[in-house]
Amino acid sequence: MTYDSFTPTASRPAFTISAEKAGDAFLIEDLLNRTFGTERNGKTVYRLREGLPAIEELSFVAEGEQGDLLASLRFWPVFISGAPAILLGPLAVEPRYQGQGMGRALVAWGLKAAKQQGHRLCLVVGDPAYYAPYGFNPACPNGLILPGPVDPERFQVLELIAGAVEGVRGLVERASPPDIAVNDAVA
Repeated sequence: MTYDSFTPTASRPAFTISAEKAGDAFLIEDLLNRTFGTERNGKTVYRLREGLPAIEELSFVAEGEQGDLLASLRFWPVFISGAPAILLGPLAVEPRYQGQGMGRALVAWGLKAAKQQGHRLCLVVGDPAYYAPYGFNPACPNGLILPGPVDPERFQVLELIAGAVEGVRGLVERASPPDIAVNDAVA
């Protein structure tokens, strides 16, 4: 399926959003290194993901017309004091195409898929101005706590189902592989 809300130009290629394939993992890791550097692995959100595969049904890539990987988005299973939730990220766009809407298209696509699959809550650590248009709000005032250092303004929550955050309070915890269906090939 082609995401066609963008007209290709010399600097903005046409792209297709599709499910991540097992063979994409190496390309995505390379993209993440170029986009965020290898020091990203020490951040709090990476510790929540460490050793777990991403949710297969919520792992997407944007590919150019020649099949080249231009961007990726993954979601991960987490728990908030025992309540299931998903963690958005990392969202990575090839540096020369950043700021042209490809990442926004992937986020919209991924959140729509998450809603369709029945997920209730989505967390993200990112720029509030970037994620606010999707409905993300500060998580800390809702009683959610991220383990480890994090800028509280960047820690955000989105109700994928209205009222889902009601009664959910506490520490965000790592999931374990049996907790949610995932693809072992996606790391």
